[in-house]
Amino acid sequence: MPSTTVLIGTTKGAFLLKPNGKDWSVSGPHCDGWGINHVIGDPETGTLWAGGGGDWPGAGVWRSEDGESWELSKLSKGQIDEWAASDPDTAAFFDWKPVDAPFEDMKSVWSLHHAHGVLHAGTNPGNLITSKDGGQSWEKNAALENHPSRETWNPGAAGLVLHTLVSDPDDPNKFWLAISAAGVFATEDGGKSWERRNRLSNDSPCGEHHHPAAPRDGDTGHCVHNMQRGPGDLLYQQNHHGTYRSPDGGRTWTDITEGLPSTFGFPIALHPDNSQMIWVLPLNGDAAGRYPPDASAAVWKSSDGGETWEAKRDGLPQGSCFFTVLRQAMATDDDAAIYFGTNTGSIFASFDEGESWSEIARHLPTVLSVETLTRSA
Repeated sequence: MPSTTVLIGTTKGAFLLKPNGKDWSVSGPHCDGWGINHVIGDPETGTLWAGGGGDWPGAGVWRSEDGESWELSKLSKGQIDEWAASDPDTAAFFDWKPVDAPFEDMKSVWSLHHAHGVLHAGTNPGNLITSKDGGQSWEKNAALENHPSRETWNPGAAGLVLHTLVSDPDDPNKFWLAISAAGVFATEDGGKSWERRNRLSNDSPCGEHHHPAAPRDGDTGHCVHNMQRGPGDLLYQQNHHGTYRSPDGGRTWTDITEGLPSTFGFPIALHPDNSQMIWVLPLNGDAAGRYPPDASAAVWKSSDGGETWEAKRDGLPQGSCFFTVLRQAMATDDDAAIYFGTNTGSIFASFDEGESWSEIARHLPTVLSVETLTRSA
């Protein structure tokens, strides 16, 4: 029987959520209480990786083979290293030991992706690093770091973060990423070069917008919040100013926001076997509180690739609901169950393609990411 573990990144470490009869058991916090932006797993080996960090600890990626013991690959130094290196009492208090860190300008790890035997990490500020030995050693992608458009990239509210990584399962040279706020980039030569792909399709005119993150000059807004890949070159993205679909690997994007209650939201999820079925969780607006419209939670579902949308509210709080669901906090598993986490520490799940929902965990720290790991027992 398949067994799904829900992998949760929070402001106070990584957590693992596993089915336990009719209930769910919570394991954590792991990773020494670091702020963990993203947790992923390898379904073949069960290896887990958790990326995060911040000003105090620096940036790093944690690795676990069993979900219990975790080892840190530290990528940059933080304030603790500066203080402890010159203060023996501080070093003793934190049991600090000198550590080599390969990168100087890295604030945190924001996203992780494992494909074709390579572990990829997106960082703040806006770089891609890769590891071919499971996270022990890392190399920065020079072509992205030196992209000719880089001087025009603008940081979003969380900084200049590379938060989304998607790959082609059949072609290791094809890869897409999204940076807030620089847009979508794609490579078809294994990262030797990157093409910026943010053009609107001819059937999606820009119109008049005054918001700085809105579409303009024939482009989608560059503040991508999340992106998912379907078969072939099908892509979907949830943007700061709309929801979009691309049939051609991001070369053109069509606005599919019509029918949703707002143009603002963070995550988007895709059915594992039906590329026309997608889910989003709209919020009332970036300057209006960033909670569900009318303070009533709903996951909006489309079964036709975004042509039409339906609100699914069964089991979700209706009224006085002010939570936020962040960009990496919604995921599906191999059985098409859907999970999302809130900044109020709840995990909701649906086992009927989003028609109804139940709260399977609560009182966690602020949830930053949700992913799933399904292994056959």
